[in-house]
Amino acid sequence: MYKAPVICPVCNKKMHIEVLRCLNCHSKLEGNFELNEFATLSNENIEFLRLYLLNRGNLSKVSELLKLSYPTVLNKFNKLLSDLGYDVNDISKNTEKTVIEKKKIIDDLEKGLIDPKEAINKLKTLKGEKL
Repeated sequence: MYKAPVICPVCNKKMHIEVLRCLNCHSKLEGNFELNEFATLSNENIEFLRLYLLNRGNLSKVSELLKLSYPTVLNKFNKLLSDLGYDVNDISKNTEKTVIEKKKIIDDLEKGLIDPKEAINKLKTLKGEKL
């Protein structure tokens, strides 16, 4: 069986599926079916995603297995996210903002501006946990 083409060779736009057929009973369903974002990934991205998932999201382990530097693997991961339609810059900004906020909470705790219980509550709020 062949992998379905996801990009039109004529206009380079995303294609859709119109017919689904059961290999067992040969039933056929016709309509206009959208491909999910994973169906549009390149083989290279799919293999990277499989390796990433098998290693439970540990990019250091993926780096070790691929014998590539961590920054190279991180770039591959960011390309995967971008190809899936996620804005890598927004993700990086949110992560950076969270790190800065955590540092401020810890600094406030060290200076005695907040007590340990308040620091824990603020960290849980950052993490998205309900108090």
